[in-house]
Amino acid sequence: MRCAALLPTDMIPLIPILKLLRPQQWVKNAFVLLPLFFSQRMNEVRLLLVTLTAAVVFSLSASAVYCLNDILDREADARHPSKCRRPIASGAVSVPAGWCACAVCVCAAIALTWWLLPANVLWLMVAYLALNVCYSLWLKHVSLVDVLVVAVFYVMRVEAGALTGDIALSQWIVVMTFLLALFLVLGKRRDDVMLKAEGGKAVRRGAANYNLEFINMALTMVATVTIVAYLMYTISDEVTARLGNHHIYCTAVFVLAGILRYLQLTLVENQSGSPTRVLGRDRFIQACVAGWLLAFIFIIYV
Repeated sequence: MRCAALLPTDMIPLIPILKLLRPQQWVKNAFVLLPLFFSQRMNEVRLLLVTLTAAVVFSLSASAVYCLNDILDREADARHPSKCRRPIASGAVSVPAGWCACAVCVCAAIALTWWLLPANVLWLMVAYLALNVCYSLWLKHVSLVDVLVVAVFYVMRVEAGALTGDIALSQWIVVMTFLLALFLVLGKRRDDVMLKAEGGKAVRRGAANYNLEFINMALTMVATVTIVAYLMYTISDEVTARLGNHHIYCTAVFVLAGILRYLQLTLVENQSGSPTRVLGRDRFIQACVAGWLLAFIFIIYV
């Protein structure tokens, strides 16, 4: 491989490279499956397989972006109390190796999309990568724009699932995805603000224009809007008619409990630095997600 020749060492550090790709973050790409799930077509094997392929493509694209971010942010990450352990910031992976990993992920994502997915998914993935490059180079340093753009990334995942299965996308799923993603991103940004408050200097340039009071108010506001929007979704005539069930509102208890728990972890325990880590460790939130999924499986498929 030509990439291997660029490396300063005679051996590619496979385990640090794998950490650089952050496979634990691939769970975010489950959003690609949402349109298929709510279209009541999850039991169509062919459609499920092609949608899973789209999720893999976006996982590879996301890993490419992680490589790019870690390369560009290596100096700032080295000053961060936890991000300093990232492979490039710590020196476990060289910058040339990081660029190679990024290129491999992009090429693999494009190849899979070209061969196995509809053409419009390819254009969406290219737009996703282009927006991520803009985010990494500039937009993440612009306050408010940074959190809004990250929320858009989640909506693009949902759009990819809809395009893959040729499924009409409901405005409800777009609104709820954007609001939930914005809520989670604000919680993550709060972690940066806390570090700024402790150290007196922003670890992230974009965090300089935030303070704790603003983030806490924004979190509360977005959480409230998210809950209200979800309740409106559950009692919508369109939704209840399409799903043939008038008891969808019962699922709101899982959403309310999950959001309250995440607020508790964020505002009381200061543990909002990584939403995926929270999801992987907090049993209460896991129970809320599992209960919500089981309720909808019963409503839609049983």
